[in-house]
Amino acid sequence: MTRESQRHRIERCLQAVEESPESAPAHYNLGLAYTISGRVKSAEEAYLKAVELDPEMIQAWVNLGGVRLMRWEFEGCRDANREAVQLDPTLVIGHYNLGQAYLYLNDPENLVKCNERVLELERDHPAAHYHLAVGYLAMGNHGAAERHLARAIELGHAPTQDFVKAMEKAQMKKARNENTTLVEITGAEGPDKKRED
Repeated sequence: MTRESQRHRIERCLQAVEESPESAPAHYNLGLAYTISGRVKSAEEAYLKAVELDPEMIQAWVNLGGVRLMRWEFEGCRDANREAVQLDPTLVIGHYNLGQAYLYLNDPENLVKCNERVLELERDHPAAHYHLAVGYLAMGNHGAAERHLARAIELGHAPTQDFVKAMEKAQMKKARNENTTLVEITGAEGPDKKRED
């Protein structure tokens, strides 16, 4: 999509919101247009308005959680995805994204719980197996971590070098009775680079 067409889409969505300010779908579509153009703060505001107008709009909750995750607002991501999975307990992406929030909140037990639910719904979800390995490693369950890592690799999800190093480091820390954080295990970029519109 070119910049001009993104701008046109935003203008069209803004006009739809202006014409129908009480329309949740209009605000949701505006949120999508802002998300595509990288304006995540504006997208968040549009999705918030959509769920305010229609609290049962599941995809707006999911997208709200997604843009909050992009902005490093992990509690907000968690809360939005909780709403989504409460409305639809079979929503794979809601459970997976909820797990991502728990990853950054350094909550391995809930990371594992969310990704176990993902696997109940979609048995061969490569990223869920990988994040189960991450969670189990953080909890000190090396056997489960190795099993889920092997399955993730079988399904085409390659571990990061940081994960492999963390696996080795965790084994050494286990011998010294120390813990490893989830962000340390995944090698994920931390929230020190918060994104804004």
